[in-house]
Amino acid sequence: MATSTTATSPRRRRSADSTDLQQHILAVASSLFYQRGVRAVGIDLVIEQAGVAKTSLYRYFPTKDDLIVAFLQREDVDFWAVWDAVAAKHADDPEGELDAHMGWIGERLARSNYRGCPQINVAAEFAEHDHPARFVARAHMHAMRERLAAITRRMSVGNADRLAGQLAVLINGALVSSELLAPDEATDLLQNAVHALVNAARPKVI
Repeated sequence: MATSTTATSPRRRRSADSTDLQQHILAVASSLFYQRGVRAVGIDLVIEQAGVAKTSLYRYFPTKDDLIVAFLQREDVDFWAVWDAVAAKHADDPEGELDAHMGWIGERLARSNYRGCPQINVAAEFAEHDHPARFVARAHMHAMRERLAAITRRMSVGNADRLAGQLAVLINGALVSSELLAPDEATDLLQNAVHALVNAARPKVI
């Protein structure tokens, strides 16, 4: 009995190769941007480190701004994928979910190669409020507060939206304060601060 094989069409193969090359360029640029800062990294360095022709980079990313935006969007996908995976394990336990989020965020802060939140870092590098990278960074910040509000509204607290704002400030502050924290204290500090904020937001029993 003959074994059938499915041939990959040349067009599909070219499409896969094209996607791989685009992702390769983005991965190299993302690493450089995160470690050195986006203003310090020029397109020529990305091309050199990626080992691609200049025409290949510009085919997928016509401007450096396009590459910066793609970098931030890539970081967004990674961050929210972890968030969603943690949230799925605590669907009926909002306080447990907050604790778990502080756990993995604390672990992220303790990484030896941690260089801060990419969105906050990039927003700080551009003074122009209408820079495309700042739109992505701003959307990330708003998404953070909205997700926190979705958690706090499931809790018995007096003002869920206000608590969500406090938690967002706490998290963003921690993301830019890793140099102040010992590697083994970030999670405990975050969780204790969350407990204090949640307890303060509960209606007082008279």
